[in-house]
Amino acid sequence: MDGLIETLDSRGVATLTLDRPRARNAFDGELVAALDEALARLSPRPDVRAVVLAATGSAFCAGADAAWMARMAEADEAANLADARALAAMLRRLDRLPKPTMALVQGPALGGGVGLVACCDVAIASEAASFRLSEVRLGLIPATIGPYVVAAIGARQARRLFLTAESIEAVRAREIGLVHEVVPASALAEAGAAALDAIIEGAPEAQAAAKDLAFLIGDAPTGADLSDETARRIAARRASAEAREGLAAFLEKRPPWWRGGTR
Repeated sequence: MDGLIETLDSRGVATLTLDRPRARNAFDGELVAALDEALARLSPRPDVRAVVLAATGSAFCAGADAAWMARMAEADEAANLADARALAAMLRRLDRLPKPTMALVQGPALGGGVGLVACCDVAIASEAASFRLSEVRLGLIPATIGPYVVAAIGARQARRLFLTAESIEAVRAREIGLVHEVVPASALAEAGAAALDAIIEGAPEAQAAAKDLAFLIGDAPTGADLSDETARRIAARRASAEAREGLAAFLEKRPPWWRGGTR
């Protein structure tokens, strides 16, 4: 697919690689649609254990393609809004995907590229990576990516970066919570593989439920209702076939089926 390379390895790790290096992997309508279609197709597949976002070339993603944005500015209101909603829907699908997701950031991420990183469960950056929310310098705002960036780094940090559009290095991005790990460029693939090894050890249905739990807790105030809902969720999970298998495998000192045991 033009602009996006999709692979699936023997462990069930799907990699979606942004492949518009001449455009620094900037979004356009076609790439947004390709990402959304791939995520929608991979989401229900039981053989897919994790989804990795990567990129070719020197940049991870330069955000929205300026020519695309200019075209949309000249479009009628309905077309402009439909296009913006398509981008928002793709980002939400990535954020809420019921699979573990990982961003491997080898170079600069601007605007929407920062949004992609913020939507992923695990983000690992090369020392060569940098991050910039550059929208205001073009008279724009980081609207569709805003909820995910604020969720990742908090409103206080976001307010500064939204307004200054300054570039931050990978180490600073780790300090504020945008990425989890920073490694030398030569070690990025190895660090990603190590994190994927840890992910593959987990039970897939439990991982989906755990991810949903994180959203519940993050979105809800603490109190009796949340306490009851978390109790309901662990009770349901304990009774699941997957949990019964995991506990039996632990007690019997054998691997569960998702780590190569007999199903």
